Amino acid sequence: MSAAVTLTPRALYEEVAEQLRQRIFRRELEPGSWIDELKIAEEFGISRTPLREALKVLAAEGLVTMKLRRGAYVTEVSDQDLQEVYHLLALLESDAAGVVAARATPAQVGELQALHAELAAATGDRDRFFALNERFHMRLLELASNRWRNQMVADLRKVMKLNRHNSLLKHGRIEDSLHEHAAILQAIAAGDAAAAEQATRAHFAAGLEAAA
Repeated sequence: MSAAVTLTPRALYEEVAEQLRQRIFRRELEPGSWIDELKIAEEFGISRTPLREALKVLAAEGLVTMKLRRGAYVTEVSDQDLQEVYHLLALLESDAAGVVAARATPAQVGELQALHAELAAATGDRDRFFALNERFHMRLLELASNRWRNQMVADLRKVMKLNRHNSLLKHGRIEDSLHEHAAILQAIAAGDAAAAEQATRAHFAAGLEAAA
């Protein structure tokens, strides 16, 4: 029997949702796999009520699919799903890059450059590279300062993570992604909003091709 999981004091269903979210991202729960509610409730030492509330949260994020009379499954991402997610991310994040290019302070540009340097130093560690890559993108969004866009991107990126192994494991993709980030940064540092938007759209187009 698995060891009991220690939960933090925040709302129980939120903690359960986070535990399951990370298992999905680590692919301990594979896309298409059935979520055994009884087994998980026993492992966490909880009733099925907070577990079901947690599953509703994950379903709203697109990570879990609820099927009538069949329970919950980890969402399988189709090619069409990927195309739609990448399309929206390209629109939202290219707009953010343009905003940042137009108004970023030298200190903010320096912060993005420092994140890029960390990213460049992590090319030998895919998990670290992916985490830093997400930090770079989310920090750029924060600098663009639109909380509604940030929330939409955060939710879309959760779905994108269901397929992340395909894109980053493709030979040469990490190095290509790094060069694409450099192009985005160069445009931002130059204050060229149009170039920043174009470089970001190109980045997502390449990412979609690698993920397919």
